[in-house]
Amino acid sequence: MTSEPMRDPVTDPLLTPQNAALLVIDYQPAQFGTVTSIDRHLLTRNIVTVARIAKTYGLPIVLSTVNVTANGLPPTIPELREVLSDLPELDRTQINAWEDADFRRAVEATGRKKLIITALWTEVCLTFPTLDALRQGYEVFPVVDAVGGTSPEAHRAGLERVAQAGAQPIGWVSLACELQRDWARTDTVPQVVDIVLTSRLEKGL
Repeated sequence: MTSEPMRDPVTDPLLTPQNAALLVIDYQPAQFGTVTSIDRHLLTRNIVTVARIAKTYGLPIVLSTVNVTANGLPPTIPELREVLSDLPELDRTQINAWEDADFRRAVEATGRKKLIITALWTEVCLTFPTLDALRQGYEVFPVVDAVGGTSPEAHRAGLERVAQAGAQPIGWVSLACELQRDWARTDTVPQVVDIVLTSRLEKGL
């Protein structure tokens, strides 16, 4: 049994560690407190898992918050901040992160055209920058089970809106498998098995 030669990881049409970046927007207590489209404990586990996956594969990560400096809102939740402790939080006042110059510059600095996006809430802080990024030629991949909306209907409408505009919805399990792609790439196998199977699926979490 022989694996195919590895496709060019930069031009690969699928997500690879060399062509993708992760955007993490507004995972703050105030936003969590009004999410009703998904259990909040499950949402926490899923976004932490997405962050662990991104760190495992060395993806560039842009972390943003809203109204921490201007209005004293609490920053990123501790469970997620622990995984992303080496990253600065780009705080802003704009509801749409894409309208913040520092955020946009950070995305551009990754050099990646495939953006894996996670944000609270789905219908606002995920939808608005996704639509703008698509218009500017990026491919955008919302992680549907690591985001949440203020109602199931709002969450669903946000995802439908971005999908109709060209975004490509994915889940956290498919994200991990798409980045891994081949079990013969043994460097990351122990970590991804732990993140996806040992820590989550085998425990029913």
